[in-house]
Parts: sequence; structure tokens; C-alpha cells
Amino acid sequence: MTGSYEELLKKAYANITEIGSSHKRLEFPEAKVFVEGKTTVLENFSEIIDVVNRSPDHLMKYLLSELGTAGKIEGGRAIFNGKFEKTYINALVKNYIKDYVICSECGSPDTHLVKDERVLILKCDACGGHRPVKKRKVRAEEKVEKYVENTEVELEIQSISKRGDGVVRDGKFTIYVPGGKPGQKVKVRIARIAGSIIFTERL
Repeated sequence: MTGSYEELLKKAYANITEIGSSHKRLEFPEAKVFVEGKTTVLENFSEIIDVVNRSPDHLMKYLLSELGTAGKIEGGRAIFNGKFEKTYINALVKNYIKDYVICSECGSPDTHLVKDERVLILKCDACGGHRPVKKRKVRAEEKVEKYVENTEVELEIQSISKRGDGVVRDGKFTIYVPGGKPGQKVKVRIARIAGSIIFTERL
């Protein structure tokens, strides 16, 4: 009986794989982003959707909420009102994957979302784990790192304010550049940030 038990035990251990070893790490494609007029286009939106295995409407709703703008899905592309950096949109997609796709217990992307009354639950098909999805109170990567006081950046002036300063609008931010003219590219130092208003000094 002892030998039989040990043989069964060995077979059982042989069939066990460590959690997280059987699935591949989720690698989403780099966002292909370009500005078109007064809009920002995420060209490979449908490709990202295929990888994260979520509905286009769910990811789009998340991005629109985080960007604080309006937009639409058109021909496999996502189009947002306003001008946004590629790095920012990539950061938002990463946060979406972390919150709405990846299992926090085993790291598997093989998950699905279910609604339990008013709570959205992320259930893992790989390990059986589940957790409530909590929306982040602070928007990660929300341009805080890009626009920091006393740092230097290069900007392209878009318009002129009533006071004659150059104006750049980037997402929720309005940036003022002394003496800037539309179409002009200038290097400036971020002098002061007051909420969504940024004041600069020419270099």
C-alpha cells in the first residue's frame, strides 16, 4: 500500500505546474498614435482589443474617462478629441490591463469580467481566483511626470492668448509661452503649474 501511495503521489506532483508557469506573459502591441488636426488617433485600437480580449466599448469607455474627453471608434481605430501623447495613452492601456485583465493572484491574462450585483468582478480561468475591480482614485501616469516645475520641454505653439502669449493645449493642460507664435517650436522651462494651467519661461 505504501509503494502504491508513493507512486500515485509522484504522478500527482508530476502533473502539477506552478501557478503562472503555464501561461505566457501578456504583451500588448505598442500604441500607434498620431495627432490629426484637433484629434488624437489610436490607429491599432482593434489590435490591442484582440490581445486584451475585452469588448471595444469597455476599453474605449475607460480611455475616454481617463483622458477626460469625447471620442469614437471608427474602422478599427479609436479617435479622441484633443491632443494626447503616445506615452500617456500607452500608460493608460497598461493600467487597464493591470486592473481589468491580469489576475492578481497568478498573473494570468486568461480572465473574464462578471457583474455581481453592482460590483465588477475579475475571475481567472487559470487559477480560479477572483477579485473586485476597483477604479483607481488617482490616474496613474497622468502627465505628472512629463510636466514638472523647473524642467525643460519643447513645445509647438498652437494659438495666441488675449494677452499675446503663445498657447499650447495638451489634454487637460493649457500651457502659456511668453511671446510665442502659432506654428513656432520653442524650448521652455516649466515655471509654475496651477492645476491644469502651466506657465513657462522661454530659454
